[in-house]
Amino acid sequence: MAETRATEHEQLMSDYTELWNGDYSKLEVVADSVDIYHPSAPDGELHGREALESFIREYHSGFPDFHIEVHDWISQDEVIMKEYTMTGTHEGEFNGAPPTGREIKSTGMAKIIVVDGKVQEDQLYFNQLEALEQLGLTGA
Repeated sequence: MAETRATEHEQLMSDYTELWNGDYSKLEVVADSVDIYHPSAPDGELHGREALESFIREYHSGFPDFHIEVHDWISQDEVIMKEYTMTGTHEGEFNGAPPTGREIKSTGMAKIIVVDGKVQEDQLYFNQLEALEQLGLTGA
């Protein structure tokens, strides 16, 4: 059973990463009522599949080459922990900030809760201040 769950989680992680990388055909891997906790989201939270899709589309509008690479992940029961790097070039407006043309590279961690084989919750952790500094948006 544990091996079956690990295989299911491996496919889920692959599809979920592809979704973040712009393959919207993978949207079905998230629950309709998904909850996302992301430092760049409005008020730090997104609720529902449509809100997540809109947010990912906004990311790709602001960073057309936005890419997530998962370096490592582990799972136990219905919890997946992952380590990732996100990269992109700020070529469009994002969160009200005009394009800077600068590149971003930030590493982070995420805790994903899986319910009935779908992502129900994703809590992402990365240094948002570092990301803003890379874009020249802090005044520092």
